[in-house]
Amino acid sequence: MTEATAPEHGPLTGVRVVELAGIGPGPFAAMLLADLGADVVRVDRPGGPGLGIDPARDVTNRNKRSVVVDLKTSDGVRHVLDLAARADILIEGYRPGVAERLGVGPEDCRARNPRLVYGRMTGWGQEGPLADRAGHDIGYIAVTGALGMTGEAGRPPVAPANLLGDYAGGSLYLVVGVLAALHHARATGAGQDVDAAIVDGTAHLTSMIHGMLAAGVWQDHRGANLLDGGCPYYGTYETADGGHMAVGALEPRFYAEFLRLLDLPGLQGAHSDVTRWPELRARVAERFASRTRDAWTAVFEGTDACVAPVLSLREAPHHPHLAARSTFTDHAGITQPAPAPRFSATPATVRTGPARPGADTEDVARDWDVPGLLSPPSNP
Repeated sequence: MTEATAPEHGPLTGVRVVELAGIGPGPFAAMLLADLGADVVRVDRPGGPGLGIDPARDVTNRNKRSVVVDLKTSDGVRHVLDLAARADILIEGYRPGVAERLGVGPEDCRARNPRLVYGRMTGWGQEGPLADRAGHDIGYIAVTGALGMTGEAGRPPVAPANLLGDYAGGSLYLVVGVLAALHHARATGAGQDVDAAIVDGTAHLTSMIHGMLAAGVWQDHRGANLLDGGCPYYGTYETADGGHMAVGALEPRFYAEFLRLLDLPGLQGAHSDVTRWPELRARVAERFASRTRDAWTAVFEGTDACVAPVLSLREAPHHPHLAARSTFTDHAGITQPAPAPRFSATPATVRTGPARPGADTEDVARDWDVPGLLSPPSNP
C-alpha cells in the first residue's frame, strides 16, 4: 500500500490514482474515488480537453490535484510513467490503442509498476466492430435496449441526459472494476486491466428487465409496462400551474392510500385490471390538473402514497428531506451534490474545489517524489 501525505478523508485514504484527463465518465469516476479519500492526480493536457467548461466550476474535478503534461513529448511520457510507478490505479478514456501509441499503455506502465490497476473507460470497449468508432452516451444506450424503454408509447424515446450511459453504465462500473482489481492486486501483487465499456455496463443495468421479459411480464416496447410509464399509478402528471407530480403507488396498500388522498372512490379494482388503466389514467390526470404542484405536495406530505413533486436542479437542494440530510453542499460558492455513499467511520467530504489545470504541480512533485515535473519541458 502506498502512503499518502494527506490526512484521512474517507475509506480510500492512502490510495493513489492517476487520471489522464478526458471528459464525461472518466472524470466522474475519478471524482468518486477522490470523494472517498483517494489522492487523485489529474494529468491535464496543454489547452485542456474538448467540451470542457470553466475549470473553476467543473465539480467533477473537486478533491483532485492537477498537473499539466504534454504527452506528445518524451518528457511528458516520462512524467506519466513516473506517476504510474507510484500509483495504485490509473484511469484513461482514450480510444483503444491511443495510450499505447503515446507510450503510456498498460504494458508501459506495468513495466514500472507490476501492481498497477489500469482502468480503461470507453463507450464501445477495447474490442469489437465499433471499438475504434466515435460515440456518445445516447448511442451507447441506444444499442443496449435501454434508450428504447424511455418515453411514451407512440413517441420517440426520451434522452435521459447522460446519466444512464456515461455515469451509471460507465463511471460506476469503472469504479467497481478498479476497486475490485485493487483488492486482487493487494492480495496477489499483480495488477490488471479493467475494460469498462459503457455498452457493457448499461446492458448489465437492464438485468431485471430481461428477467421480466423472459418471464412474460414485460412487453418489449415502451409505455406498456409497470415501470416505464405504461402503468397509470407509476408515472408523472401535470398540475394546474404547469408543474408535475411523480407517482409510484405500486403496492396495493400504497395504491389505496393514493386513491384516498386524491378522493377517487370506486377505482380500487383498476389496480390489477389493465383494461381499466385508460380510465384510471384519465381520472388521475384530471384530479392532478385541478391543483398546483405545491398544493398536491402538501396533500401527500407525510403519507405512504409514494407521491413526490418533480423538482428542478435548483429546487432540489431545498427539499426538506434532502436539506436535513445535507444531500447537497455548498463549497467555494458552488451548490453541488455531497459525496455518496456515507460511511460511519471514515466520512467523505468535499475537501477542495475543482482542480485548476497545473495548479498543484509543485505539491504533487513533492508528495509523489517526482521532481522531474518541475523541470522545464525539453524538445520532443
